[in-house]
Amino acid sequence: MSVLTAAPKPSNGQAKRRRGQDPGSIIGKPGFLTYGLLIAFVLGSAFPLYWSFLVASRDSSFTSQQLPPMWPGGNFLANAARVFDTAPFWAALGNSLIVGTVVTVSVVFFCTLAGYAFAKLNFRGNNALFAFVVATLSVPTQLGVIPMFMAMAELEMTGELIAVILPNLVTAFGVFWMRQYLVTAVPYELLEAARMDGCSMIRTFWHVVLPAARPAAAILALFTFMTSWNDFLWPLVVLDPSNPTIQLALEKLQSGYSVDYSLVLAGTTLATLPILVIFILLGRQIVSGIMQGAVKG
Repeated sequence: MSVLTAAPKPSNGQAKRRRGQDPGSIIGKPGFLTYGLLIAFVLGSAFPLYWSFLVASRDSSFTSQQLPPMWPGGNFLANAARVFDTAPFWAALGNSLIVGTVVTVSVVFFCTLAGYAFAKLNFRGNNALFAFVVATLSVPTQLGVIPMFMAMAELEMTGELIAVILPNLVTAFGVFWMRQYLVTAVPYELLEAARMDGCSMIRTFWHVVLPAARPAAAILALFTFMTSWNDFLWPLVVLDPSNPTIQLALEKLQSGYSVDYSLVLAGTTLATLPILVIFILLGRQIVSGIMQGAVKG
């Protein structure tokens, strides 16, 4: 006959030690110092944007004052109108949107495709070819300007937006980024299940790999669009002054013997607005995608 005995009730000291081992109790809540550092970081990051708008909202004499006022003036709309009169700003905005959108879609698609091949497909020379792709990251971009310009001139593409788009359709960083993410994000069992269900290689990539790669693809899309939007050197070399991107239009605002900083920073503020709008619209989706990719289960 077995005797059932109740487990002894833990003492107060044992209960406290067990609660101390709880990960939630170790982390605790953020204190005053944490919030203070975060607020200081946010203010320090936002101050350059605020200063640009501050100068853009006043006349050119603002920068010569020893103690300039720290509140906006009422000349921003007038300075913005001068921006559109001085440079072909509407055309530059449209060109940059076209280049940024096409380059972003192409980089996300082809880099995800290449990253999937390097991460999950076994073929001869996989590691050597991937090492070569990574090694190209150490080559300065400036070394390829002259050869690329000669190639674009041979193809009669100079002066056109296609000359800016074509060399940036795939990036080595994008391939590296997507490969490193897909190594752990897509298990081999999921790929085998898709093949057993009769999916071809393209259908497996489209229905299995792309949904799993969405968090990393969102980050890559944001970085790629920002890089394309801020690119200055290659458009300066290959485009005509009559067909500029947004950075070339900003450069035109400061050409001359004297620089009108109110005009230049008004154009800079206008050029920054699309990036801010995109980040505001997609920021929550990017963060939620990162969290979904980080928490498996």
